[in-house]
Amino acid sequence: MANNFGSLRDLVMSLEGDFEKFYDKSNSAAGTRVRKGMQELKNMAQAIRSEVQNTKNSAAGAGAAGGAKAGAAKPAAAKKAAPAAAKKAAPAAKKK
Repeated sequence: MANNFGSLRDLVMSLEGDFEKFYDKSNSAAGTRVRKGMQELKNMAQAIRSEVQNTKNSAAGAGAAGGAKAGAAKPAAAKKAAPAAAKKAAPAAKKK
């Protein structure tokens, strides 16, 4: 993971000069390099997002086999849903 972050940081830092040239000096060639770099950044971000999701799903699958994490998540979801249902039911009860 640290490798991904380092690559991401290096890419952003490498674009700094081209950003300055484009915005401060109106160098259109620098704008082309900025656009290319931003596309690379987008692709890198998507690859990292996929890697994080896959890692997360792998950990969730291992946790579900243990039962501790999966059981803990369900009551929290039920607690969140219950107050909303109670709030919706309360005005209906007042109308009767």
